[in-house]
Amino acid sequence: MEKYTENIRKNYNNMTKRQKMIAKHLIDFPRDVAFQTAKQIGQACGTSETTVIRLCYTLGYSGFSELQKEIQTSLLEDTTSPANPIENFRTISNTLKDTNLIQYVMEQDNAYVKATLEDIDFKQYQEAVKKLIEADNRIVLGFRSSYGPASWFMNTLNIVIGNTTQYRGEIEDANYLLSKVDENTVLVAISFPRYIQETLSFVKAAKKKGACIIAITDDRLSPIGQYADFLFRVIAPTPIPLKGITPTFSLLNLLVTSIAATSNPKVQNHMANYGQNSSEFYPFTKKENMDV
Repeated sequence: MEKYTENIRKNYNNMTKRQKMIAKHLIDFPRDVAFQTAKQIGQACGTSETTVIRLCYTLGYSGFSELQKEIQTSLLEDTTSPANPIENFRTISNTLKDTNLIQYVMEQDNAYVKATLEDIDFKQYQEAVKKLIEADNRIVLGFRSSYGPASWFMNTLNIVIGNTTQYRGEIEDANYLLSKVDENTVLVAISFPRYIQETLSFVKAAKKKGACIIAITDDRLSPIGQYADFLFRVIAPTPIPLKGITPTFSLLNLLVTSIAATSNPKVQNHMANYGQNSSEFYPFTKKENMDV
């Protein structure tokens, strides 16, 4: 993970208006920043060299040269989104022939999954898994294109650890769910463009009550990203609902599998009881004998 972008995300709400302009410039144009002076960056943002240097201090760097060196070493392939992502997606899809469509889609999905998993900070990932295990109460939230991943994650968390609820908007009692939120609650919020206001509102309310926020999103400066204790970025070109679904599920699957793989007695006992209850109740349709 690029440390400077994480520092910007965590400190963004405490920055001045001019510092926020510079911070956004650092994230949006890292290739330019890597070879510009602090004075040039200040001019590009309509501010001063001094403001750029002060931002570096705010982010914990000794000066601009230290920040610039980190940006230079963390540069990845430019993935700038096209102006009209839906049209671009349609155009690319129409140009593919049936003979190479399968290979193209699979290769692209593999690339997005790889980039998403490589972006994970291992220490942050371990802490997030630990929080999910130790929490007394877990809530999963996601609307529109994020609803499916949120529902799957809620169900699988209930298999491996339990006490997980999905907030589904109008059919749920938000006040009741929030009344159960405290410092022993983990809220997993999944949000991609176009960002839903209700997701942000619930995250802010839960954060105010002391919940730990795990954000699954596309940008460290996304609305929910600024309130996250742990943020995992899905790396895929826009539109994320079409191109980012595979890495999203891979990321969620990693978290679930990591919980299931732990030797924590809380997890192991829950999974054993879950399996026993399923065997005893067994409300599923059995495969019929089709032999003639």
